[in-house]
Amino acid sequence: MTPASTATDTSGTSSTSGSSGICELTHLGVIRVSGADAVSFLQGQLTQDVASLSLSEARLASFCNPKGRMQASFVLFKRSHEEVLMVCSGDILAATLKRMSMFVMRAKATLSDASADFVLCGVTGNTIKSIAGGADTPWTKTDIGAANLVFLPTGAGQARALWCAPRGTAPPQAARIDLDLWQWLEVQSGIAMVSQPIFEAFVPQMLNYESVGGVSFKKGCYPGQEIVARSQFRGTLKRRAYLGHADAAPHVGQEVFHAPDAEQPCGLVAAAAANPSGGFDAIVSMQISAASGGALTLGCAAGAALTLLPLPYTLLEDI
Repeated sequence: MTPASTATDTSGTSSTSGSSGICELTHLGVIRVSGADAVSFLQGQLTQDVASLSLSEARLASFCNPKGRMQASFVLFKRSHEEVLMVCSGDILAATLKRMSMFVMRAKATLSDASADFVLCGVTGNTIKSIAGGADTPWTKTDIGAANLVFLPTGAGQARALWCAPRGTAPPQAARIDLDLWQWLEVQSGIAMVSQPIFEAFVPQMLNYESVGGVSFKKGCYPGQEIVARSQFRGTLKRRAYLGHADAAPHVGQEVFHAPDAEQPCGLVAAAAANPSGGFDAIVSMQISAASGGALTLGCAAGAALTLLPLPYTLLEDI
């Protein structure tokens, strides 16, 4: 049951001004990194400046291969100075944990799958206010007893937050919303998380991570750092992430085609969800040139039409 009233606005998306509630995020999992060197270890592995992260903040981060291609992305926060939680797509968690563990070596850090230890819920609208007294700035965190509440960027104008608590903690009392609605709001935020179908498909800028705070260009080295930095500072970005709408259902990893070139795909679907008012919305990473004009279609040149929508944030210009 979704207690949200929706209405289509002039941008082609939906307004969910009445949506408020909570749902369990069963598609996500948690990697715990603990120990005296937990922070310094992650500092050398992720695109984010973990060392500067305070206990009242959260960050978007990614883990890349040596070629700068994203193998995973996370909502990351500290439960203490020696315990960091990384929330990611459940379908890549085991492989990510295995890869990252290979780099621990002599560091005093332990990585584990903590998905069974924590419950993750998505919280929207006025429910956030009832839990925390108001919707705070995105990427800040507040602690409520043993639970952590991470304030996320809005989706379709709606406040969103991630509630993470030790399993067995009573969840907030609130109306239940469908996971489908949460996933649509996530698409509407313009931020796609890496899942198995797009494993190693993009460098962070291809999903606009540098524009939404997911990349630090002032920290030290990490796998793929040289490629990520060169993409930003040499003006070589040729792909970006865009919001789009289609009448047919896109799927993550599906190719996108541009009318001037019916043979070669111009991009990939990175995230998709049903729009409550009809049709489907998607985050598509594709060639910048394809966004400037010409018909876009899903799957093949004769596939369902894809119409681009405005992003909810401003892109950081490459230098």
